[in-house]
Amino acid sequence: MAFGETKTQPQTQTPEVVPAKKYDQNDVDKVSHFTPTICVSDSALKFTNVLYNLTPAELYEHAVKYEKGSFITSTGALATRSGAKTGRSPRDKRVVKDATTQDDLWWGKGSPNIEMDEHTFMINRERAVDYLNCLDKVFVNDQFLNWDSENKIKVRIVSARAYHSLFMHNMCIRPTKEELENFSTPDFTIYNAGKFPCNRYTHYMTSSTSIDLHIARKEMVILGTMYAGEMKKGLFSVMHYLMPKRQILSLHSGCNMGKSGDVALFFGLSGTGKTTLSTDHNRYLIGDDEHCWSDKGVSNIEGGCYAKCIDLSREKEPDIWNAIKFGAVLENVVFDDYTRLVNYADKSVTENTRAAYPIEFIPNALIPCVGPHPKNVILLACDAFGVLPPVSKLNLAQTMYHFISGYTALVAGTEDGIKEPTATFSACFGAAFLMLHPTKYAAMLAEKMQTHGATGWLVNTGWSGGSYGSGSRIKLAYTRKIIDAIHSGSLLKTEYKKTKVFGLEIPSEVEEVPSEILDPVNTWSDKNAYNETLMKLAGLFKNNFETFTNYQIGEDNKLTEEILAAGPHC
Repeated sequence: MAFGETKTQPQTQTPEVVPAKKYDQNDVDKVSHFTPTICVSDSALKFTNVLYNLTPAELYEHAVKYEKGSFITSTGALATRSGAKTGRSPRDKRVVKDATTQDDLWWGKGSPNIEMDEHTFMINRERAVDYLNCLDKVFVNDQFLNWDSENKIKVRIVSARAYHSLFMHNMCIRPTKEELENFSTPDFTIYNAGKFPCNRYTHYMTSSTSIDLHIARKEMVILGTMYAGEMKKGLFSVMHYLMPKRQILSLHSGCNMGKSGDVALFFGLSGTGKTTLSTDHNRYLIGDDEHCWSDKGVSNIEGGCYAKCIDLSREKEPDIWNAIKFGAVLENVVFDDYTRLVNYADKSVTENTRAAYPIEFIPNALIPCVGPHPKNVILLACDAFGVLPPVSKLNLAQTMYHFISGYTALVAGTEDGIKEPTATFSACFGAAFLMLHPTKYAAMLAEKMQTHGATGWLVNTGWSGGSYGSGSRIKLAYTRKIIDAIHSGSLLKTEYKKTKVFGLEIPSEVEEVPSEILDPVNTWSDKNAYNETLMKLAGLFKNNFETFTNYQIGEDNKLTEEILAAGPHC
């Protein structure tokens, strides 16, 4: 089979890939639209008309007919608007603090988990469910998370909009007819009231928007936002709690696999090239964003992709471009009123334009989305300070340190037009979605890497020869050659030397990459400026890591000390 076709395999996580029956949407389309049993609020109201697991075609009809701002684009995708909210609202996310979560979850400084009590959750839940009860119809999706058949999570999404139902149809794993018939009680339920607001005078509320998680009740409530990404990332937060309880590591990463079964994980914040580098026509795509690493191997949590669309072009991202067809959802894009051609450069609604589509829309997707244990763990950073090497080999302690740090540095404009690098840190490359303390995920990552012989790498896709403004961006062609050398194993065979301050191991050579750029000090004409910038970045790392130094890992705290020792010395 050529690398332009969707690859199918049985539900196994061994390197051998054997063709099997591909997922068939017809299995779902043939399911009769029966009404599932749904727990409603204490008001005793019932959903009057449940539209259950509708097909994309049916959801298109509902969206275009009843939802203002929904149109079919020239390529067949459904374009729609998410209203006033065009992105997530992390300051409005709440988690119930109770006996279940009080000791388990990461609370306090640096944590994304803002507490609420159960009484307030129930007020918001009642408000959301009563609103949904009063509608003439609600959309219900029963779907799955996690392609690992032994660790699938059954999720039910109750929503007010066809747009939300189609979005989750694409993003979650779509059940077969037999799976739906035996679905029974879900493991987790979302009540999405969309634009209907919470009461701002309710305790713990800071706006008319609230996204509330109750782990013990296995429920999530959404009020005051129609941005569909809240559902996707809300469930990811749930997986960040549930999976570690099963000794399964949940990861905010891309993942692909070579022809020989070698798997690579890609971590990186926005602008680091995670999507670009993990999408490789010579390798199979396991997933683009959310994964699990169990004792069997890796598995994609989702059934779809959620791609950024700003400045999208056929030349730069052909797979994403071609995936935006019938069945895909386009959020907040601008298009021509007559031709319905999308202008992906138009930022007038938001820069956060998005496309959601089933993963099988990507030609070289691996179906089922599972693979063997990773061989390489690649941490991406766009270092606009220009002092990190293009590639460094990390030991386990360094991998944990840089995984917890989750660093990148982008260029931020100031009011007077001067631009300078700004460091950004996001624990585990996805702090907004973590439920447990970052060191717990880092310890699990290190244990799995050690057990299965994976190698850690830090790859800088940012600047060389100076900071932003004086240096230049490392060529994408060079970065691709570095990634290729990691995949092939050739980078393990070269000689290494250790850098000052960060103590990073840098290779002496990488095929088809100029050797002089591998050590960043060689590319700076002003060595004093290099040393000053290097020390500045080291200080930023140390200041950021102070948030985590008071957390003990292990009875003797030895692991914490090892992680701290792996950081920069200045």
